Amino acid sequence: MFWTRYTAVLIILAAGALGFFVLSTTGLHGRFDFKLGLDLSGGTQLVYNADTSKLQSADIAGDLSTLQAVIERRVNAFGVGEPNVQVEQGGALGGGQYRLVVELPGVTDINQAVALIGQTPLLEFKLVNKGSENNLTITDSSGKVVPNPAAFADTGLTGKYLSHAALQFGNGQGVSTPAVRIEFNGDGAKLFGDITSANVGRELAIFLDGNLISAPVIQDKITDGTAVISGNFTAQAAKQMVSNLNLGALPVPIELASTQSIGATLGEQALRAGVYAGLIGLLIVAAFMVLWYRLPGLVASVSLAIYVILMLAVFKLIPVVLTAAGIAGFILSVGLAVDANILIAERTKEELAAGKETKEAIREGFIRAWTAIRDSNIAHIIAAVILFWFGTSLIKGFALVFGLGVVVSMLSAVVISRTFLLALPLRATAGIGRFLMRSGLNR
Repeated sequence: MFWTRYTAVLIILAAGALGFFVLSTTGLHGRFDFKLGLDLSGGTQLVYNADTSKLQSADIAGDLSTLQAVIERRVNAFGVGEPNVQVEQGGALGGGQYRLVVELPGVTDINQAVALIGQTPLLEFKLVNKGSENNLTITDSSGKVVPNPAAFADTGLTGKYLSHAALQFGNGQGVSTPAVRIEFNGDGAKLFGDITSANVGRELAIFLDGNLISAPVIQDKITDGTAVISGNFTAQAAKQMVSNLNLGALPVPIELASTQSIGATLGEQALRAGVYAGLIGLLIVAAFMVLWYRLPGLVASVSLAIYVILMLAVFKLIPVVLTAAGIAGFILSVGLAVDANILIAERTKEELAAGKETKEAIREGFIRAWTAIRDSNIAHIIAAVILFWFGTSLIKGFALVFGLGVVVSMLSAVVISRTFLLALPLRATAGIGRFLMRSGLNR
């Protein structure tokens, strides 16, 4: 009995400390403030068209997945909280052009959003066709000098095989000029070795974002998977190129197609409505539990309050990015937390009706209710995992919060409620004790 009450006191103190943490860090816009999604905090949506015309059909899915990962890594490097980056295919039946959709919560300046994505370089290596060495460029209709498409042949070696880039000075001939040294991954090194071994004496042109940077002659087979990009670089330009390449050279060219700024006003209204809905729902559920289940209902309501504090602390510490769908998942998980307490109260009542003492009835009630609670929560967790795995960003937000809520609610019902009930100095065999441990309208 002593240890049970001691544990109950520790739970209350810990819940109070977590509650103070949640309240004291809310609204500070610091590390532990709530992270809100695009629909609640406002932000910017950028849509890019992805040019897959030069890709083999078997490579499209993999290259688009790499493109998505590169953009996510680049945006995260600038500290944007939980960006949403996804690849979509246009057309009524999904047979149109591929698009990259980038959502940046909290970034309401479109120019800033575009700058965050930046011009991530598209790195390409192309062989110069024999006889075209002196015709690498042409003048287009606007008078601009551009690479001559007929002078180059694709090799398939692009920035998607890039492993690392570094700044270096000097070209090995005593000339201290900025250059960029790049290293390929295993597949890239093999491909680079095959290209250089089969084309000794030919020029290998290096393109960055479609611009011809240099066209060095292949002197020998290169097996170490390294190359040097040299040109008329300033030290700052070379340094910026290194940074961009390390953040990710795009395997697929992209072009900004549209932008949309989402104001925070609508998000604030949705957030306020979600919070009010949660508070009202919590109060109604707590009132029902106390009126119908009496003392077990009061204990369940206290456990429910601690559950809410735990969830809010989890949202801050992970941190979880809250969307309108995520708040709906949180409210739904509150109902599941109550469901477990109802099962426990009903099983305990049956044990009391069989003539058992209070402590024994509570322990047996928990044991009998556990299998139903376990199976129900496992089913909900499986559903949350499936929704998170296959769902879009909106569904993923719901699934994540819902899954966390199920796990924490099971903890609060099985551990917290049980500890509080066992800590109460109450006999339910007669008088006020019997009344408080029963349920419904009967006396």
